[in-house]
Amino acid sequence: MANTPQSKKRARQSEKRFAINKARRSRIRTYLRKVEEAIASGDKDAAAAALRAAQPELMRGVTKGVFHKNTASRKISRLSSRVKAIA
Repeated sequence: MANTPQSKKRARQSEKRFAINKARRSRIRTYLRKVEEAIASGDKDAAAAALRAAQPELMRGVTKGVFHKNTASRKISRLSSRVKAIA
Protein backbone atom coordinates (compact mmCIF):
# COMPACT_ATOMS: atom_id res chain seq x y z
CA MET A 1 0.00 0.00 0.00
CA ALA A 2 1.28 3.46 -0.92
CA ASN A 3 2.12 5.61 2.09
CA THR A 4 3.82 8.81 1.00
CA PRO A 5 1.94 11.44 -1.04
CA GLN A 6 4.30 10.87 -3.97
CA SER A 7 3.79 7.10 -3.97
CA LYS A 8 0.01 7.64 -3.79
CA LYS A 9 0.21 9.95 -6.79
CA ARG A 10 2.35 7.44 -8.69
CA ALA A 11 -0.23 4.72 -7.96
CA ARG A 12 -3.00 6.97 -9.34
CA GLN A 13 -0.96 7.79 -12.43
CA SER A 14 -0.17 4.13 -12.94
CA GLU A 15 -3.85 3.14 -12.84
CA LYS A 16 -4.76 5.88 -15.28
CA ARG A 17 -1.94 4.96 -17.68
CA PHE A 18 -2.84 1.26 -17.42
CA ALA A 19 -6.43 2.01 -18.46
CA ILE A 20 -5.28 4.14 -21.41
CA ASN A 21 -2.78 1.52 -22.57
CA LYS A 22 -5.35 -1.26 -22.19
CA ALA A 23 -7.86 0.63 -24.34
CA ARG A 24 -5.22 1.37 -26.97
CA ARG A 25 -4.07 -2.28 -27.05
CA SER A 26 -7.67 -3.43 -27.42
CA ARG A 27 -8.28 -0.96 -30.26
CA ILE A 28 -5.19 -2.18 -32.11
CA ARG A 29 -6.21 -5.82 -31.67
CA THR A 30 -9.63 -4.98 -33.13
CA TYR A 31 -7.97 -3.56 -36.24
CA LEU A 32 -5.77 -6.65 -36.52
CA ARG A 33 -8.79 -8.92 -36.13
CA LYS A 34 -10.54 -7.12 -38.99
CA VAL A 35 -7.53 -7.83 -41.22
CA GLU A 36 -7.52 -11.48 -40.13
CA GLU A 37 -11.23 -11.83 -40.89
CA ALA A 38 -10.83 -10.24 -44.32
CA ILE A 39 -7.95 -12.62 -45.10
CA ALA A 40 -10.02 -15.60 -43.93
CA SER A 41 -12.93 -14.55 -46.14
CA GLY A 42 -10.58 -14.39 -49.14
CA ASP A 43 -11.52 -10.82 -50.08
CA LYS A 44 -8.24 -9.26 -51.19
CA ASP A 45 -9.60 -5.70 -51.54
CA ALA A 46 -11.17 -5.74 -48.08
CA ALA A 47 -8.03 -7.27 -46.58
CA ALA A 48 -5.81 -4.62 -48.19
CA ALA A 49 -8.11 -1.84 -46.98
CA ALA A 50 -8.18 -3.27 -43.46
CA LEU A 51 -4.39 -3.55 -43.46
CA ARG A 52 -4.03 0.08 -44.60
CA ALA A 53 -6.29 1.10 -41.72
CA ALA A 54 -4.41 -1.08 -39.20
CA GLN A 55 -0.88 0.07 -40.06
CA PRO A 56 -1.10 3.62 -38.62
CA GLU A 57 -2.86 2.30 -35.50
CA LEU A 58 -0.08 -0.22 -34.90
CA MET A 59 2.65 2.39 -35.37
CA ARG A 60 0.77 4.81 -33.12
CA GLY A 61 0.88 2.08 -30.48
CA VAL A 62 4.64 2.02 -30.92
CA THR A 63 5.01 5.78 -30.42
CA LYS A 64 2.79 5.58 -27.33
CA GLY A 65 4.87 2.77 -25.86
CA VAL A 66 2.25 0.03 -26.01
CA PHE A 67 4.16 -2.14 -28.51
CA HIS A 68 7.80 -2.49 -29.42
CA LYS A 69 8.75 -1.18 -32.86
CA ASN A 70 10.02 -4.55 -34.08
CA THR A 71 6.83 -6.28 -32.91
CA ALA A 72 4.64 -3.88 -34.88
CA SER A 73 6.89 -4.13 -37.94
CA ARG A 74 6.80 -7.92 -37.78
CA LYS A 75 3.00 -7.97 -37.52
CA ILE A 76 2.62 -5.59 -40.47
CA SER A 77 5.11 -7.57 -42.54
CA ARG A 78 3.43 -10.91 -41.88
CA LEU A 79 -0.06 -9.57 -42.50
CA SER A 80 0.97 -7.83 -45.73
CA SER A 81 2.58 -11.01 -47.06
CA ARG A 82 -0.62 -12.93 -46.26
CA VAL A 83 -2.73 -10.28 -48.00
CA LYS A 84 -0.49 -10.48 -51.08
CA ALA A 85 -0.84 -14.28 -51.10
CA ILE A 86 -4.62 -14.06 -51.58
CA ALA A 87 -5.24 -15.03 -55.21
